Amino acid sequence: VQLQASGGGLAQAGGSLRLSCDAFGFSFYEYSVGWFRQVPGKEREAVSCISYSDGSVMYADSVKGRFTISKDNAMKKVTLQMNNLKPEDTAVYFCGVPGCDSGSWLQPIRRGQGTQVTVSS
Repeated sequence: VQLQASGGGLAQAGGSLRLSCDAFGFSFYEYSVGWFRQVPGKEREAVSCISYSDGSVMYADSVKGRFTISKDNAMKKVTLQMNNLKPEDTAVYFCGVPGCDSGSWLQPIRRGQGTQVTVSS
């Protein structure tokens, strides 16, 4: 039972990357799935979250209008499309469950290894 984030890499400012969070050994049914990011020496930041039960989404103010979270109907994959990337988006991104509830961010109980996103100026 695990989560796996993938799709990170190097992008130039203004560019795009697409991250995927895949579930192995379980499904996201009735979970909210969150994307988080962390920079060494800084606190973890919640980025985005989607609820499989009602499809509601949340975004951090820092990514609103640039990032889009989506889910698949098989309840096995959540995607984070990141557009107009900025150098300050550079971080290790990871997905976790649960991610949010009723408009509040949650501390994930289950999370996978992250994927590095580096944005050059």
